[in-house]
Amino acid sequence: MLARVWSCTTVGIDGVFVRVEADLGVGLPSFSIVGLPDAAVRESRERVLAAIRNCGFEFPARRITINLAPAHVRKEGARFDLPIAAAILLASGQIPRGAPLEEGVLTGELALDGGVRPVRGLLAVLVAARREGRGPVWIPYSNRAEARALPEVAVVPIESLVALRGEEEVPAGSFRDARADDSPAAPADPPADLADVRGQALARRAMEIAAAGGHNVLLVGPPGAGKTMLARRLPGILPPLSGEEAIDVATIHSVAGRLAPGAALSRTPPFRAPHHTISDAGLVGGGRGPLPGEASLAHRGVLFLDEFPEFRRNVIEALRQPLEEGTITIARAGSAVRFPAAFSLVAAMNPCPCGHRGGRRRGCRCPPESYSRYWSKISGPILDRIDLVLEVPALPVEELLARGAGEPSARVRDRVLAARTRALVRGGPARNAAATANELDRWGALGAAEGNLLRQAAERFGLSARGVLRVRRVARTIADLAASERVGVAHLAEALQFRGSGIREEMGPR
Repeated sequence: MLARVWSCTTVGIDGVFVRVEADLGVGLPSFSIVGLPDAAVRESRERVLAAIRNCGFEFPARRITINLAPAHVRKEGARFDLPIAAAILLASGQIPRGAPLEEGVLTGELALDGGVRPVRGLLAVLVAARREGRGPVWIPYSNRAEARALPEVAVVPIESLVALRGEEEVPAGSFRDARADDSPAAPADPPADLADVRGQALARRAMEIAAAGGHNVLLVGPPGAGKTMLARRLPGILPPLSGEEAIDVATIHSVAGRLAPGAALSRTPPFRAPHHTISDAGLVGGGRGPLPGEASLAHRGVLFLDEFPEFRRNVIEALRQPLEEGTITIARAGSAVRFPAAFSLVAAMNPCPCGHRGGRRRGCRCPPESYSRYWSKISGPILDRIDLVLEVPALPVEELLARGAGEPSARVRDRVLAARTRALVRGGPARNAAATANELDRWGALGAAEGNLLRQAAERFGLSARGVLRVRRVARTIADLAASERVGVAHLAEALQFRGSGIREEMGPR
């Protein structure tokens, strides 16, 4: 007796369909699973056996072989419990054959009493089902809020294995969950407002440019100057995510198991701020699976690294690929997994280990070797990938106590949206940080005056080819904010101002 059902696993953040085949043969009772399963999948034998018996079904006393195809794709996690149990029950004739069960997709972990527990990565399964026109998708009831992100995919939320007995046909394109609105998702907290920031006009301008072009920023200043406050307000001036962008971001969080239960699909760009003790696998992804790291969780949003030099050198260097390409490739024996990681990096650091170098109120007491060692943790290639480098000075008390709020985030966001719209109208990417040199030339090559200015700056400050390209990208963003069709001398001069030449010179040769 043979039965087949469909399930789905995740490779990176992509759903890959798996055919679950159950053969009930003649011979001594046994239960084996083949098809490159990991330890969690092999352990499903005990869970499936107990769940079938505790739900009133009879576990077949046959030679049971479960095949997970294709065999070259590694199967991980407990998501195959439900389809394995369904295939056994179909093969033994204890539940009726036919659509939608045999043509649908099943995913879910089984408890010993037959309850269906939630799984991570459900959104990747639903996106794959939408892409290939499969359905309905049988999902754990606890994952039903996650499934609302794709209402065009027919899903059947179930709480127990018993629900597989005698289910009626599910109409295509329906979200069958009579209790879907019993527990409405709590609204997400609004991002902090830029109006809370007093003074710091240059830093506020840098945040606006970074938001408009998707550029990377390094903030250097003493403790309490407002670096963290500025970074946490960057998501509030970024354009809201489109529907598909929000699904992409939520899919990454779902695969990583970071999607809050019952959370609504958020249109606010993500903000991630890992601690400086994080490992390189935690930052860029890895481990068993592998799973996405903080850089991928910040996709289409902001990755904030406070106390930048306190991160381990190998952790900082692991950011080279995502900062340059917007993706992360993790190689394993015989396979490679690719995670999206197009984020804006905001790094913050003190000017020296004690934090008071160049300060007006307190003097620096760091010995020269300590200062050099502190800055040497940031390599030239990493600094070369940062578009905006600026000092954030400590504000006088009078300015901190001054009445009146700063410009609100909503007004700044309107200018950012207008700038990104101009980039899209040109036919380029919405983020100028991703523009190529050919695209910048096509949108208007630099004039003689602008070319001379950039040439002189490159020679004086020792800009690399990458540095020159990044200056041009920032200048293009500044021109878009000014609603200018071409990049002028003023736009280029402001972009060069944010290269932080004074800070780079203090760092010394690399």
